[in-house]
Amino acid sequence: MGKLFETRERIDRIIAARKLDPFKTRGAIGMRIGFLVSLITAETPDDEVKLTKLRAAAEEVLGEKV
Repeated sequence: MGKLFETRERIDRIIAARKLDPFKTRGAIGMRIGFLVSLITAETPDDEVKLTKLRAAAEEVLGEKV
């Protein structure tokens, strides 16, 4: 399991804990990074550029570091 997938799981846990709409929240993150968060799987290879974008967008949308 890579860093991208671990970050996606953290994002999903935050969304669930806050009882946010997962589709809208992941969609807002995806719009900022240019790819769908839901397409990140355990087999997705790590990419430092994507990981940096994902973390920054998630922090912007969720208001906390992931």
